[in-house]
Amino acid sequence: MDRDGEPATAEYVFTVFTATHNRAHTLHRVYDSLGAQTFRDFEWLICDDGSTDGTRELVRDWMQEAAFPIRYLWQEHGGKHVAFNRAVREARGRLFLTLDSDDACLPHALERFKHHWDAIPEPERHGFSGLTALCQDQHGRLVGDRFPSDPTDSNSLEIRYRFRVKGEKWGFQRTSVLRRFPFPVREGERHVPPSMVWRAIARHYRTRYVNEVLRIYHIAERPDQLSAFRSRVGLAKELAAWYRHVLDHELDWFPVAPVRLTWSAVNYVRFSLHAGSGLGRAIRGIDTPRARLLALSAVPIGLALYGRDRLAAGA
Repeated sequence: MDRDGEPATAEYVFTVFTATHNRAHTLHRVYDSLGAQTFRDFEWLICDDGSTDGTRELVRDWMQEAAFPIRYLWQEHGGKHVAFNRAVREARGRLFLTLDSDDACLPHALERFKHHWDAIPEPERHGFSGLTALCQDQHGRLVGDRFPSDPTDSNSLEIRYRFRVKGEKWGFQRTSVLRRFPFPVREGERHVPPSMVWRAIARHYRTRYVNEVLRIYHIAERPDQLSAFRSRVGLAKELAAWYRHVLDHELDWFPVAPVRLTWSAVNYVRFSLHAGSGLGRAIRGIDTPRARLLALSAVPIGLALYGRDRLAAGA
């Protein structure tokens, strides 16, 4: 066992994981960022989710010239969550860090992650799943909120509900912890909200949050508001399942975040209707009586938003 209580079998400190689907035109940001890292004990594990744009050939060229190890996996297009599960199984690093195919990071990112992780007292480290830092956009502007203190030892549920921290963040998890909490994979579903896994982990482990910017999040290339809306409606079944999960598992936080959890109920009704579920079926699908009651109270607003969505989609 190593000093974190992990099996001493990892080849690297970090596995940097990138899932990609037809992002050959932006993937160089990750490659260039990793090539510039001041901390070199890592591998880059790419899982290609069915790209048809020459990604395979591009990566093969990089594998020949890179000064760091690159491994390339390919799968039929099944969604990032499927790629993530496979990468976690294949990872050779003790700490698992996801860097999206259209983003970048600062040259000292891995060095600073390792510094902050080692700063957790050794006897306490086994109770932490990982560490999370801040993001900036490509123009150097902070993206999202800062954490309430530096560091903040908490979990993703408390950070969201009690401290009300919003916006993009970036961090790693212990690989062994992720292997205990895989993404659910269901036939025909190509998207599972990442929060489903992070919040499951939050019920068992703490995370250290630090107010240091380490990731560059390219905002300009994200979908516009209308495209993002249409994408969400297209994922109505998956989103309804996510909001049902929130209602069934997170209502203990209602006293400190009543508005946020009420909106989860509203969106459950809204996306259940987009997914073709009747109201009765949607309400019966919730496990706990108090969650069903909250969803029932949210029906009028959920119906109104569903109607507004239909009008917007037809515009």
